[in-house]
Amino acid sequence: MSALLSAGAKGGDATGSNVRSELDIAVSKVKWRILPLFVVMFIANYIDRVNIGFVRSHLQTDLGIGAAAFGLGAGLFFVAYAVFEVPSNILQQRFGAKAWLTRIMFTWGVVATGMAFITGETSFYVMRLLLGVAEAGFFPGVVYYFTQWLPNSERGKAMAIFLSGSALASVISGPLSGALLQIEGGGFHGWQWMFIIEGAASIVLCLVVWFRLDSHPRDAKWLTDSERKALAEVIDAEQKEREANRPKHVSSLALLKDGRIALFCFVYFAIQLTIYGATFWLPSIIKKMGHFSDFQIGLFNSIPWLISIVAMYIFASLAARFKHQQMWVAIALVVAACGMFMSTTSGPVFAFVAICFAAIGFKAASSLFWPIPQGYLDARIAAGVIALINSLGNLGGFVAPATFGYLEQKTGSIQGGLYGLAAASVVAAALVFLTKKRRR
Repeated sequence: MSALLSAGAKGGDATGSNVRSELDIAVSKVKWRILPLFVVMFIANYIDRVNIGFVRSHLQTDLGIGAAAFGLGAGLFFVAYAVFEVPSNILQQRFGAKAWLTRIMFTWGVVATGMAFITGETSFYVMRLLLGVAEAGFFPGVVYYFTQWLPNSERGKAMAIFLSGSALASVISGPLSGALLQIEGGGFHGWQWMFIIEGAASIVLCLVVWFRLDSHPRDAKWLTDSERKALAEVIDAEQKEREANRPKHVSSLALLKDGRIALFCFVYFAIQLTIYGATFWLPSIIKKMGHFSDFQIGLFNSIPWLISIVAMYIFASLAARFKHQQMWVAIALVVAACGMFMSTTSGPVFAFVAICFAAIGFKAASSLFWPIPQGYLDARIAAGVIALINSLGNLGGFVAPATFGYLEQKTGSIQGGLYGLAAASVVAAALVFLTKKRRR
């Protein structure tokens, strides 16, 4: 009897070990298949969203679009993005990630290409609004995709890799856009060629997305039956555990009214406010440093984002080792606040150095933020709430450039806006501690 029990225990251990092995293999395959694709998609997405920062002076010279109009147009993207993001994420659940994410990328590529044919302020506003409608749902759609394909223990790492796409895009977009701006011919100016080429690249990438992406693990023919089963069992078990820890009969509306959801929205709003304030106005700050070509401005523009990539991984490693996600987000936000404040104290060269320092904070805060709401939300409403947080938070992308443009046109300086970014980061650093989940 003792021998039989011993053999049974060993058999059980072997079975558990085998299941774990199948899960590890499945997770590894998922990460290698989808993460590089999502990073490339995010790079294309980010470039098409922010490349107008490099053509501000060209739009003013060729089309008469001034600072206030430029800031408003840059920000209108985020208004449309906020309005249409939640419906877009709901439609993704209906049509599946493969079809919907491909649709998102195709339409934003078409609109981004169409930016080459704007003729003045009105068409500029319309195309930026349409670009926001087209892109709406991409980011939260990918975040939700992770909840369907990866266990909890892997999502934080996947998010860090995915978010590195925006930092890589910021590094790439400067030299790339600067080089494309030097193209002349075919009846188009350099800024038009930039929009055409960068938008067309997104359209071509749609083919890769369509053939590479699957909507659900059950559709993945590149996984074995046992790997699909192991992955599905773990993800289903984690969802049941989240449901068990929630009050019974909780409605989606009740969760959406949760005070922590409002805090998540504000903290992310403050992060995005600073990111897009720097993104859209950094090329103009660099231009004041000296007589540089568009390509040289693009090279300088890459420096803060290159630094931020290293910072994101250092902060992520520290947060993984010393477990207190809210504390690390707060530290990153304080670093961002200090950098933005210092950028107001001297000339354009010092301002550029200070923004390099600020980038360490606001990009690290962006990647460290998402595991907090992900760990709090029930997967049954995760897609809608993640979209809500992202869309309302991204309104910082409207407020920052619109305010900066107005201030520059009225006062000739953006110093007041930089003070505002520093203050918002300090407030968010304090409020992020209120998102800590209390023990019941």
